[in-house]
Formats: sequence, C-alpha cells, structure tokens
Amino acid sequence: MNAVSADAIRGILRQTLSLGDRAGNLADDSKLLGALPELDSMAVVSVLTALEQHFGIAFEDDEIDASAFSTLGALRALVASKIGA
Repeated sequence: MNAVSADAIRGILRQTLSLGDRAGNLADDSKLLGALPELDSMAVVSVLTALEQHFGIAFEDDEIDASAFSTLGALRALVASKIGA
C-alpha cells in the first residue's frame, strides 16, 4: 500500500468532497462512510471517478461495496489492489 500515499487519497477527498482543511486530519483509521456528511451515494461515484483518473485505473461494479469506503486505509487498500502495489 506504500505506492498509494495517504496524501494522494486525502487530496482527492479534499477536492471531490470540498473538505478543505478537514481532509488533513484524515488518518488511515479515520471513518469515511457515515462519518463524513459530504460522502453520500453521488459523492462516492465522484470519488471513484477521481481515483480512476488520478491513478489510471478502472473499477468494476462488483469490486466496490461499502467496506471500501469504511476508512481512509480501506480506500487506499482498494486503490493499491487495482494498481498492483
């Protein structure tokens, strides 16, 4: 997971969800889904699209479930699994 930096994921969340300085407080164990009011079902799609564009990957529908957005670390792990890190 080292190839997928927390800073990169935080930056995508900051921009996509308009989190501002709050994004800087997100750690790997920070809860996302259910804890960030900005992260609703439409925002999940936007975050996935931003991750795909940033990392040059593509997610299949069956690869994504709520657990992928449970924490920042879970989201990093999902991206790392797609890029083979």
